[in-house]
Order: sequence, then structure tokens, then C-alpha cells
Amino acid sequence: MSLLGSILAIGWEPELRGILIVIIAVASLNGTVYLVLATNLGARLGFLVALTGLAGWMALMGVVWMIYGIGLKGPEPSWKSVPGRTVLQDSGALVQAQVLDAPVVIPDGLSFSEQADVAAAQFGAEDWVEIDPSESAFGQAGAAAGTYLEESGAFAAGEFQVARIFDIGGDRYPKIGESIDFLAFFHKPHYVVVEVAALEATRAEPGRAAPSPQIDETRQRQYVYMVRDLGARRQPATVLAIGGGLIFLTLCWMLHRRDEFVRRNRDATPIPVGST
Repeated sequence: MSLLGSILAIGWEPELRGILIVIIAVASLNGTVYLVLATNLGARLGFLVALTGLAGWMALMGVVWMIYGIGLKGPEPSWKSVPGRTVLQDSGALVQAQVLDAPVVIPDGLSFSEQADVAAAQFGAEDWVEIDPSESAFGQAGAAAGTYLEESGAFAAGEFQVARIFDIGGDRYPKIGESIDFLAFFHKPHYVVVEVAALEATRAEPGRAAPSPQIDETRQRQYVYMVRDLGARRQPATVLAIGGGLIFLTLCWMLHRRDEFVRRNRDATPIPVGST
């Protein structure tokens, strides 16, 4: 008992503690079920029945997790960078990066904010949709764009503000009509372009509230080009459901095969004792 208490008291190594918890949980849950079955059915048949029940339970849990997207989950959907075309320094780079098909024609004498308005009109002309700032997609795309801007060194945290976000693609197919889409397992590429405005440098004074950030109209707007990665949230659960289901069916077939052997042996004509 003192040795068992010492083992259970291990807390300085999180990995070892987790391994011990898993071993104890498996031995206490699966082991007790097998112990009951072994006392009634025998060691070999009890093990086969216990293993069949475990495989069936794993298959059912995999199906539930796969339907609701919970439990054992894979990578979540996220915005990924487009290699070599993620951070664009001005509106002219939009055509070079193949974001827009037609060049942005900017008249002379326009300010940088007015040039951004001309570029936004070009986005609308090419069927890009501007996301409303109140939508959750605006915040998600803006946060991802901020990460890439800071990683590239274009801006530091707090030096920029998301002005507009343009969205295109991501349609699902095939569909039956416009509303029936339960067979739409395929997607078209989904892209966003985040327009970022630089902020004026502010100086905090002791005892006074920090001034609200203002857009620096003397600096060019920059753009962040990203593509949507749909992730694989349900992939581990799907693998568990299929794998557990195959193991469960195989073990059920083995139990059925054993019952057939037992039935044949019981129905067979007994051989008289002492016959040659």
C-alpha cells in the first residue's frame, strides 16, 4: 500500500502522471468489465465479448463526434497566407499578385484614402463582397491579417487599423436548386483581402487618457491577401467511427462463427462409447 501511495502521489512529472492516470482508468473500467465477463463466460470468450463492446462503443462515439464536430477534433478552419502574395504594399500590387483582373486606375492628385476608395470600387466591380464590420467574419479575418503583418515586419502591434475586408468565393456544390445542399461536399476556393490603414503615432501623457488613434493620411494603404483553409475538424472522429465500426463488425463475425461451431457440435450425432 505504501508503494501504491507513492506511485499515486507523483506530481512533479506531468507526462508520467498522465500516463499513470490513463493506465489506471483503462485497468479499472475495461478490466472490471472483463473480470465480470470472464467469471461467467470464460477467459477467452469474455475477452472477445468485452473487446467487441469496446469497439462498438468507440464506433458510436466516433459517429456522434463526427455529426456534432465535438470530442476528438482535428485542425479548425483558419485563414492562411498566400505564399509570396500575402502582404501587398499598395493598390498597384493587387494586379501583380493576381488579386484583381483589371488594373486600378487612379487619377492624379488623389489622397491615399481616396485611392483606397477607387480600389474598393474596383473590388466591387469584380464581384468581391465587402464584409460589414459588425459580422464575426470581419473580426476573424482582421485578426489573422494582423498576425501576418506583424510577422512580416510591416507593422507592429497597435500601429494599424483594419479599414475594409473584401470576400470572394467559398461556394459549395453540387446543389439541388438553391436551398438543398446536403450533398454539397465540395467547395470553391475562398479568398479575402484585408485593407489596412496606418495609424498616427500617439504620445501618452501621465495623468491623461490616451488619445483615440487616428488614421495617418500621409501613408499608403496596405492589403493582406489570404485563402481559407477549411481544416479537418471531423477527420479524427470519422477515422475512429470507420475503424471502430470495422473492428466491431469483424469481432461480431468471430462471435457468430464461434456460435455456429458450438451449434454444429451440439447437433452432431454422439459417437457411442466403446465403438471402433
